Amino acid sequence: MNNFIFSLNATLPVFLVIMIGFGLRRIGLLTEEFARVGDRLVFRVALPVMLFVEIASVDWEDSFDLKFFLFCAATACVSFAAIYGLAWLLLKDRSMIGTYSMVSFRGSAAVLGIAFVTNIYGSAGFAPLMIVAVVPFYNIFSVLALAISAKPEEEVSEDPADAAEDGETAKTAAAFSAKKVLLEVITNPLIVAVVLAIPAALLHLPAKSWLTIPFKCLTSIGNMATPLALLVLGAGFEHREAIAKIRPVLMASLTKLVLLPAVFVPAAVWMGFRDAQLLAIAVMLASPTTVACYIMAKNMRNDATLASGTVLFTTLFSSITITAMVYILRTAGLI
Repeated sequence: MNNFIFSLNATLPVFLVIMIGFGLRRIGLLTEEFARVGDRLVFRVALPVMLFVEIASVDWEDSFDLKFFLFCAATACVSFAAIYGLAWLLLKDRSMIGTYSMVSFRGSAAVLGIAFVTNIYGSAGFAPLMIVAVVPFYNIFSVLALAISAKPEEEVSEDPADAAEDGETAKTAAAFSAKKVLLEVITNPLIVAVVLAIPAALLHLPAKSWLTIPFKCLTSIGNMATPLALLVLGAGFEHREAIAKIRPVLMASLTKLVLLPAVFVPAAVWMGFRDAQLLAIAVMLASPTTVACYIMAKNMRNDATLASGTVLFTTLFSSITITAMVYILRTAGLI
């Protein structure tokens, strides 16, 4: 019962903030302009800063375990490859492939991973190392998938100033350009944040006294990423369109919450992972789709409706699926 209550406390507040954003938009306190500007602010500033601070704060010397690191990284790579391949086989609407692949494999491991491990074991343990292992792949694969599936610019209604700022991006799979997609990857704010954060962590920059004030400033900016992203998600959510796409939303949600844990958690047990390591892996796989998926899909001209619907469904039902998973692992004496 305690695990179930904790799961509800971890997921339902997220869902409620999304609903608040939805309600405020419907009564006119939040506008379409707020949603448009807000999602750009989150994508270009708040989320990259949050990611940089989290990774830069990891103590590699105390927490590094090569076997654990490689398993997490390999799991991210294999799961994305399998999901992307199946998406090409199962989805008739090719414009959904990028978003579907991203929302089916990318979870909010950074938030729930640390929360769950700390709640059960009293410290973050191996969760930060798990984040460092998977977050770069989460972002690289997401950008690649979205860049290949991006809609042509002429199909997207946006201000000329926004189009000029966005610059040239990948248009369609048919017009796929390796150079263009590479440019999307290396200029993506989240990728840049990861690249800058790793040397910062190795140099222990957050611990330097002369950098205390700048890192506190960055932390404050990063702290607004999640609540603002959730409000923007709610304000921009189109429930009628989401209902029309309920089948791919349910397929992606089932993959994220059930299929990935069912395949890779037993593999982790077979590999000998137990306790905090196993729990970090399990939550990495079973965590709900991160709200960053919606922000990225919208900013990179992909199916934002499919992304927002999957975020809502996985957030709502993850309290049940994660609780069941934790209960099974504890009953089996594995965590």
